[in-house]
Amino acid sequence: MLHAYAHIRPREDEDAARIVEARFAAEGIRVVNGATIQRVERDGSARAIHFATREGRSERVVVDELLLGVGRAPNVEGLELETVGVRYDARRGVYVNDYLQTSNPRIYAAGDICMRWQFTHAADAAAKIAVQNALFLRTKKLSSLVMPWCTYTDPEVAHVGMYEADARAAGIEIDTYHVPLTQVNRAVADGEDEGFVRVLVRKGGAEILGATIVASHAGEMISEVTLAIVAKLGLGKFLDVIHPYPTQAEGIKRAAGLYTRTRATPTVKKWLARWMALRR
Repeated sequence: MLHAYAHIRPREDEDAARIVEARFAAEGIRVVNGATIQRVERDGSARAIHFATREGRSERVVVDELLLGVGRAPNVEGLELETVGVRYDARRGVYVNDYLQTSNPRIYAAGDICMRWQFTHAADAAAKIAVQNALFLRTKKLSSLVMPWCTYTDPEVAHVGMYEADARAAGIEIDTYHVPLTQVNRAVADGEDEGFVRVLVRKGGAEILGATIVASHAGEMISEVTLAIVAKLGLGKFLDVIHPYPTQAEGIKRAAGLYTRTRATPTVKKWLARWMALRR
């Protein structure tokens, strides 16, 4: 696999990508990150790819077939949007505001044609906003959505909310709670302990700002954290939720346990010791 970026899944945390890359390597798949394709030529019935590594070394690899990942473009051809005053361009698609209203106030748009979240579940959620705003009072906003997503590799990589880099860029101080799956009994028993649960909270508090889960069923697990963000539940609330044992979702509860331990400051420990002494 020849990849132009520093690691696969460049929008995800690097250590999440490294776990997937390690699985690829174990399965005999070579990943070359930071590669620059120079040319492709036929070699009998095969194809020869000439490329440069990020260190500047030139290499050649012969393959049977080529699969190119070049992204997607919005499909606006034939819609005649110009005739109804809907602004768009071939790269970004249809321009909408936070209410999913186009430059023609009577026309709304939703889905891949106008959004940066290009997922089926994102289009479904946005369509509901567009319908409500078009038929009733215009009160629903796209920016209010808490959008999770998952990459269905093995293990899966799921995310919701902010990354650490997002928080730094926004000037938000955070506390990070990281639980390797090697500490989750079900993951160990299943032989699926390559991965982790990582939860970001606002520094000094319990407000969940984001989470990344790398696990065999991360897509299912991330919904629990998404619900907490939507309902504005702090990370500590997960300790009030009884998780069936053993499940891999216990990794989330373990992250909550790490958070709770940070609440035990020296002052709290001192008063607790005094209280226990009085109880004797």
